[in-house]
Amino acid sequence: MYKKYIYLIFILFSNMVFSQAKSDSVFEIGKEIFLNKGGCASCHALADAGSNAAIGPNLNQIRPNISRVMTAVTNGIGIMPAYEGQLSTEEIKAVSHYVSISSEN
Repeated sequence: MYKKYIYLIFILFSNMVFSQAKSDSVFEIGKEIFLNKGGCASCHALADAGSNAAIGPNLNQIRPNISRVMTAVTNGIGIMPAYEGQLSTEEIKAVSHYVSISSEN
C-alpha cells in the first residue's frame, strides 16, 4: 500500500516537473500570432520564436508579465501601434500568454 502512494506521488510530481507549459493550445496559438498575424517577430527579439529583431524591446530581457503585454498590444506603446481592432480579444490574450510564458525561459 505504501509503495502505491510513493508511486502515485512520483508520477504526479514528474508530470508537473517534466510536462512543458508550452504544450497548451493557447501558447501555440499565441506563438502563431506572434510569428505571423501580429507580426511581432519583425520588431521584437524572443528566443522561443527565433526572432532577433531590434526595433522594439528584447522580450527576453524585459520579461513582461501577461497584463503588461496585453496593455501594450491592445493600446500600443511608444512606436508600437495598437492592435485592438486588428486582433480579437482572444488573440490578444493568446499572444500575451505566449510572450509572458516564453520570455521567462
